[in-house]
Amino acid sequence: MGILAAFMVPHPPMIIPEIGRGREESVRETIDAYEKVAGEIAKLKPETIIITSPHSIMYADYFHISPGRGAKGSFSEFGAPEVSFNETYDEILRDKICEKAEKNGISAGTLGEKKPELDHGTMVPLWFIRRKYSGGKIIRIGLSGFGLFEHYKLGECIKEAVDETGRNVCFVASGDLSHKLQEYGPYGFDPEGPVYDEKIMDVAGRAAFGEMLEFKNELCEKAAECGHRSFVIMAGALDGVSVKAKVYSHQGVTGVGYGIASFYPIGTDENRHFRKKRMEQLRADLGTGKKDKDPYVSLARQTVESYILTGNVTELENYVLNGKARNNETNVFERSTSGIANELPQEMLEKRAGAFVSIHKEGQLRGCIGTILPTTACLAKEIIQNAISASTRDPRFNPIGPEELTALEISVDVLSEPESIDSPDKLDVKKYGVIVTSGSKRGLLLPDLDGVDTVEEQVAIARRKGGIRPEEPIQLQRFEVIRHI
Repeated sequence: MGILAAFMVPHPPMIIPEIGRGREESVRETIDAYEKVAGEIAKLKPETIIITSPHSIMYADYFHISPGRGAKGSFSEFGAPEVSFNETYDEILRDKICEKAEKNGISAGTLGEKKPELDHGTMVPLWFIRRKYSGGKIIRIGLSGFGLFEHYKLGECIKEAVDETGRNVCFVASGDLSHKLQEYGPYGFDPEGPVYDEKIMDVAGRAAFGEMLEFKNELCEKAAECGHRSFVIMAGALDGVSVKAKVYSHQGVTGVGYGIASFYPIGTDENRHFRKKRMEQLRADLGTGKKDKDPYVSLARQTVESYILTGNVTELENYVLNGKARNNETNVFERSTSGIANELPQEMLEKRAGAFVSIHKEGQLRGCIGTILPTTACLAKEIIQNAISASTRDPRFNPIGPEELTALEISVDVLSEPESIDSPDKLDVKKYGVIVTSGSKRGLLLPDLDGVDTVEEQVAIARRKGGIRPEEPIQLQRFEVIRHI
């Protein structure tokens, strides 16, 4: 009972004879390996085949799991409508996966289906499997814009659901490798393409699933990989399990990488809880990571790290609210996750003010949330509250994942009380931030921002942020900030 085996497979439509029309012979090694995998699945006779596909419905902040009783599909998009499928979904196991995801705080479920037809990332594996094995229902799961840790965590939920339902399951992680292996390929060449392929196939051969969590975004993006998050979900579904790994093939002759491997469980292994171990290592590293000399930035960073790694900042808030940050004449904020002490100025414990926390990663904005006026008991708690919001609740971005923590640059802006003005002439983009109000709509822009060089630009951007049309009358306020970096 449980996951009988997992398989890492590609999904190029041209591998299907009715589509390739002879071109598929250029990847004969991949076809032969696929046939072996399909034969092994047929021997296992799974009740359910779970397929994770990069080409199923995908959302930035949600894992879509196909709803309903089943779905049909064909390769008509690729000129072969005669190759079709009619699959039945395992509704019981699917609902259990959704239940486990909700319990574990993962945004996943059956909502938002835009296109019920099967996608080619699902159908290519099924073409090989169904020629040898007609039994078993399927579950189709899409990827998301979340980080690798969240994909691994979804895999853990799948494992729990499979174990609880007692299903015999084969897991098929559909995904191509780099799309930039050859100059003549459809996507051209990038030096990181072969690097990615070599690295992921090495990881697959050793079943070193923990290393999948350490792939840098820059590498994955430059290599234009397709299936990495699919493979990570599969790794999570084998969490805590010792596996026998085998690589069947790896080809890149079309300019796109196709890798095939199998993973057979052979027993439990407490050393293979890779996400848990990586989280523990990140917690342990908090005290030895980036140091911020500014106490305002240090508090914001500690809050972000603590919240993302532990899910709460209760201890952090208690230090502030209960006066535990005071130590005779020295004001101390004790870092709950590592025990490292940092000084907090008296102002942070006694002053009330609005504050903005801005987070950048590799020079790009990753989150920015703040308050114009104070909403909490003191400035320190204002920073804690807004650091959490900036890192996890900015509607423009997905929540920051644990794997991103070491790459973050954080700044804190403490706002003066806003002052009403009667003319844009009293603004200065370097000195003053602006608040633009029209009825119940309001937009704010901080001062001294890159790319904002004139008052006209500043006001126009603030209007857009507040949803205020150019013709609507406005009231202006200005404020100053003390920026901590």
